[in-house]
Amino acid sequence: MSRAFVGAAGAAAVLGLLVGCASGGDGDGEGAASPSRAPSVSVSAPESGTRGSPGSVRVAGTLTGDLESPWGVAALPDGDLLVASRDERTITRVDAETGRKTAVGEVPGVVPGGEGGLLGLAVRDGHVYAYFTAESDNRIVRMPYGGGASDRLGPPEVVLSGIPKGNVHNGGRIAFGPDGMLYAGTGERGETGLAQNVESLGGKILRMTPEGKPAPGNPFPGSVVYSYGHRNVQGLAWDADGRLWAAEFGQNTWDELNLVEAGKNYGWPKVEGTANVSGFVDPVAQWRTEEASPSGIAFAEGAIWMAGLRGERLWRIPLSGAERSGDPEAFLVEEYGRLRTVLAAGDGRLWLTTSETDTRGTPEPGDDKILRLEVG
Repeated sequence: MSRAFVGAAGAAAVLGLLVGCASGGDGDGEGAASPSRAPSVSVSAPESGTRGSPGSVRVAGTLTGDLESPWGVAALPDGDLLVASRDERTITRVDAETGRKTAVGEVPGVVPGGEGGLLGLAVRDGHVYAYFTAESDNRIVRMPYGGGASDRLGPPEVVLSGIPKGNVHNGGRIAFGPDGMLYAGTGERGETGLAQNVESLGGKILRMTPEGKPAPGNPFPGSVVYSYGHRNVQGLAWDADGRLWAAEFGQNTWDELNLVEAGKNYGWPKVEGTANVSGFVDPVAQWRTEEASPSGIAFAEGAIWMAGLRGERLWRIPLSGAERSGDPEAFLVEEYGRLRTVLAAGDGRLWLTTSETDTRGTPEPGDDKILRLEVG
């Protein structure tokens, strides 16, 4: 596959459709198109901004390369990065100035396979939190970590277990919100009915204390479930006003960016994309799966930045409060292959990881990489 720049092909679609409980497809939106889908209308997104224009982004350099199946990325207090290898089950520290890599440990109990393995990472109060696929479930653990350049991970403590696992749709992103609570995006493992079942942890966004207990104010008493009706959530970010945004893989039609509120139903598998159906929340933005298949997202400079796997591009969605303030723009289209995780680094900078070694890409020498981005 060529990675030459081909422009911002892509669309922010404006019309959704009702969908049934179709099976097939996978967590990267790469299943065959469903012949039963009704046709829909979309409009073209604008061309990506020129370098230096408002809202533009440029690659300032490569921090490091030769990473194996990188998935979760978390920043340490000193700015260095921790990177999870999905398939190797290891966590590596990357110096944010030099790119030097140091192994900090292997996470015990990880069982890679399909879309599962060692996934999201978060850092809080001397611990590294990890979401991973185990023998019987997906779970979250935390491990003591001093944060020094030569420190190693301590033994894991289970924070939350019992998240449904599958060959596909394992979710996996975790992050601490501005309220100090731990949030997790999960998938429905291809069993669509789990998404609408509030007793299940699959197809949800979860909210819990750092110890894994239901967070105060959760909408379902005694439960860590925060929102439901999700297919496969892998992107979580908060804007400047503390609102939670989530990126979600669609089946074969629409990928979504959602503004997430407590107790709300985001529709899957009853609806996919914008449907205007009472009781379900419509996305703020949506894309054809071949243009996105979103994984990580970050908020920076008044916009959500969304990494696309199958779409092989970085999307910018400008926000004004809780609404879009313009059409999404696409950058780096097919220049670096599949893009997995984007992380805000402050001062108009982003970290962006590629995902060519995840068995679905076409690795080239030096893959996978962490790129330094500067936002105009």
